[in-house]
Amino acid sequence: MSLMIPMVIFMQQRLAEAMDVDAAAGMQAYMKTEQPFYGVKTPQRHLIFKQARQHTTVSDFTQYRRLVLWLWSGVYREELYLAMDVAEYYKEFRTKEAFAIYEEMLQSADNWDTVDKLSSNLIGELVRTHRAFEAKLIEWRQSDNMWFRRASLLAHLKHKSETNLPLLEETILMLAHEKEFFIRKAIGWVLREYSKTDPEYVSQFVTKHRDQLSAMSQKEALKVINKS
Repeated sequence: MSLMIPMVIFMQQRLAEAMDVDAAAGMQAYMKTEQPFYGVKTPQRHLIFKQARQHTTVSDFTQYRRLVLWLWSGVYREELYLAMDVAEYYKEFRTKEAFAIYEEMLQSADNWDTVDKLSSNLIGELVRTHRAFEAKLIEWRQSDNMWFRRASLLAHLKHKSETNLPLLEETILMLAHEKEFFIRKAIGWVLREYSKTDPEYVSQFVTKHRDQLSAMSQKEALKVINKS
């Protein structure tokens, strides 16, 4: 039997023991999803993962992949959150080979709570260190799946001075016409984050493309600049 099975079972059992029915109902309503929750908050979930690590070690990439995807296929939302916790924690396995895992997860991600962390923390880091994956962002921004389009923006979120500005600009302007809330918000968010690195660039970009960017995107983009 795979060593990963006891680790998954351990975490599932601890989640079930910590279940809070009232909190679960509130979390499910907030996320507007049909997927059930245990009602376990982030600190408790992190503690459960910490306890699981004391029992089992993930020793190779195959185990890493199996554990992440096993949790990702879970019935309860917190299992998906644990999948991302696991994926992020084991940095030694976050190699270019892991991109296929994260893309597979993104294919079934159905809301901002999963899409955003996948995009900015996991996918974005691999794009930063392996620029060949920028071709995937170009592919995703043309996707019929709105979450893939959002991911094509948020993968740049934490790149700071290493941001590929021509690619980001091109993607923003390609998606700027959309009326979709999550796209408009993502455009503003990624510009706002980059304004912490180069506020002058963001200010000039927003001014130059004021007629193309939605009011929401502009407001989000300039939040940090307007506070200073």
